[in-house]
Amino acid sequence: MCGVLGALLLAPAFATAQSSATPQGLREQTADQQVLQVLNRLAFGPRPGDVLKVRTMGVDAWIDQQLHPERINDDAMDQMLSRYPLLEEDQSALASQFAQAQRESRLVKRDTAAGKPGDTADMQGLKDARRSRTQLVGEIESARVARAVGSNRQLLEVMTDFWENHFNVFVGKGPVEAYYLADYDRTIRDHALGKFRDLLGAVAHSPAMLVYLDNAQSRANPDEPTLPAAGRGGMVIARGANRVPDIETIIVRRNLDPQQAQQLRQRAAAAKHAGLNENYGRELMELHTLGVDGGYTQTDVIEAARALTGWSVKPPAQGGGYIFRPEWHDAGAKTFLGHKLAPGRGEQDGEDVLDIIARSPATAHFLSQELARRLVSDSPSTALVDRAAQTYLKTDGDIRAVVRTIVTSPEFFSSRVYHSKVKSPFEVVVSAARALGAEPDSTARTALAVAYLGEPVFGHRDPNGWPETGDAWMNTGAILNRINFGLAVAANRLPGANMHQLPGIDSLENAPRARQVDAIVSALLEGAVSPQTRKILMTGDHPLAESAAQHAVETRTPTDSDVAMTDMATIRTARVKGTAKQQGVPGFGRALARNPIIGPAPQLAGLAQMVGFALGSPEFQRR
Repeated sequence: MCGVLGALLLAPAFATAQSSATPQGLREQTADQQVLQVLNRLAFGPRPGDVLKVRTMGVDAWIDQQLHPERINDDAMDQMLSRYPLLEEDQSALASQFAQAQRESRLVKRDTAAGKPGDTADMQGLKDARRSRTQLVGEIESARVARAVGSNRQLLEVMTDFWENHFNVFVGKGPVEAYYLADYDRTIRDHALGKFRDLLGAVAHSPAMLVYLDNAQSRANPDEPTLPAAGRGGMVIARGANRVPDIETIIVRRNLDPQQAQQLRQRAAAAKHAGLNENYGRELMELHTLGVDGGYTQTDVIEAARALTGWSVKPPAQGGGYIFRPEWHDAGAKTFLGHKLAPGRGEQDGEDVLDIIARSPATAHFLSQELARRLVSDSPSTALVDRAAQTYLKTDGDIRAVVRTIVTSPEFFSSRVYHSKVKSPFEVVVSAARALGAEPDSTARTALAVAYLGEPVFGHRDPNGWPETGDAWMNTGAILNRINFGLAVAANRLPGANMHQLPGIDSLENAPRARQVDAIVSALLEGAVSPQTRKILMTGDHPLAESAAQHAVETRTPTDSDVAMTDMATIRTARVKGTAKQQGVPGFGRALARNPIIGPAPQLAGLAQMVGFALGSPEFQRR
């Protein structure tokens, strides 16, 4: 559909550079390029005034400051986050909300099944519970974007984004997952620049991960030895500890109605056949640590899963936090990656597995490659990855030290990697907001824009997370969406973003066209554009603008990534805590494109049109 011009947009503008080894001590980029490099790779793009700030401070001093976020004042961001009433609630309180929602749902279903009109209080309680969940999801997703836009601790937010994608969880896994995400986000952020073993352990104990990858239900197979339940004394190994209790006795004791009794029988039947679940054990090695070529076997997957049996989650009514269930744990002897694990040790089996893989050279190499791919190049050099892996092993997995090795390397400052990375949808939206000096948005609208461009927050169904390489994001539909997004931003549809916040732009209103273009290029495109982009800005004639407008109102075919949008589609666009008018946000397809930010496509002219085309240009899509 895009023809020749579409090809020009994709190549060479979106070509991914191959990072070659550069002699240590040399920085091929100019001083100004180095400033822009750190702001685009270690931050989500510059805000007005950031270039001067980094230039004055010095690139290396700025890097050092960002590597120690605890030293950076971020009071304004903290104050902004206070607008989210649910975000800082204790996980147990949120789990209790879910338990209440479950109760209300059961009562309504009971009345419906009995042919009785639903109790008014029960119906209202169910509506309130659903509204609360929608608000919670909106706050979590909105806060992720808001932090990236406004936090002074930019590298911390970049690393949080990286690790939350690396340890991906999916908000649409089930109704309970949303209630764990706020705590999960805090867990990742607290460990994003610490020791990898601490981060790995915190993730492994997180209810969000345990539920998402099914370890919360994993238990020893019926023929394996288990441990006595907590509080029953001793460490004597007993077989058959996970037998299902006498369900009929429970039904009588609790005086359950027929529907409740049937539900309990069904759950008991499922539990009777439950056993070892390998999902988390497999992804722990393949995606989180060793990598697909990390030297493990299917036997190691099974042994890891056995070691992690019993790592589970409390029922929501009991707070929903992590719990070790000894009666579910496979207490037999195990051999994992050549290491012998003695029988009868319980929870320590899982801790030993995490220790072994966190200290593995394969993990050091895999994580170094992933970090270099995010920060330097889609294809980082072997020499850089090897040096970063050596740092990992020498420092016992110190993430901060590994990142420092990567971002102070000659490869990071090579001319061949400058502007070589294609921005993800998250980065496009956040960098546009930052470029226009926008204040962080406390509504769900900016997060909805991220979803529209193809990357809903916590919206990736599969555990491998969103792609880190540019080719995955660049197709005809993505290009058109990004052009239309740029025009929408220029039309002041992105909350808090206004092109008139660009320094000196109002003085350009009556300036010659060439001067206007030069100013926009300098402010938004770092002073360098292709002849094609300059021509578009000079003439105001964009061959793809009409196609982008049309694409914005065409019905989309929902994909796996759209599943998470079922929550986003109902998020109110008003402040989640406030009195602004509440608007329902439409869902998929044609309605999705008509959301308050993206469409219908605005008709712009003059400076606004230039800004829109600049934000949708190939140059702005790179970092």
